[in-house]
Amino acid sequence: MKANQSETIRSFLAIELDQELVPKILDVQKEFKKTNSNIKYVPSQNMHFTLKFFGNIDLDMVEDISAAVLNVIRNYSSFDLNIKKCGCFPNKNVIKVLWLGLDEGSPIKDLQKDLDKEFKKLGFKKEKNFISHLTIGRVKSPKGKKEIRNAIERLEDVEIGQMTVSKICLKKSTLTPQGPIYEDIKVFELN
Repeated sequence: MKANQSETIRSFLAIELDQELVPKILDVQKEFKKTNSNIKYVPSQNMHFTLKFFGNIDLDMVEDISAAVLNVIRNYSSFDLNIKKCGCFPNKNVIKVLWLGLDEGSPIKDLQKDLDKEFKKLGFKKEKNFISHLTIGRVKSPKGKKEIRNAIERLEDVEIGQMTVSKICLKKSTLTPQGPIYEDIKVFELN
């Protein structure tokens, strides 16, 4: 008789984007669309700040992850994020990901570091060089690289605005040919 195999889900922990900031972010995407480059844009309903990407986990890990999150966030009250700056990963010579960043003094780094310590106890690898960012597009081919680089430089000091973070979400990611579909598994309210 076969042992019961646990169901797995692809998951991550994230801060959702305040939808009031979407029009300004769509304006930034429009600037990149003018480059006529092969970029796959992130739809606004999927935009978020990733705190931890878990990958495929067993469903029974959800409770352990939730306990770890609750253990950390009891020390955190809601806080503001100031979204500004445009950049790319890994660098301007090899552009793969277009992103918007945050003010330097953002508490998100401390939150992520504290969460990472707890997740390490559960067997997850620690993040190396965590950079808080909001992915707005993925470059699919080097076509138009110079134009993309010029757009990044033009938008380097873009100011998107401020949002208040009052919750973080454990999300399930289902990959489809049309792009990923995200669903909340658990929502954690900050103090």
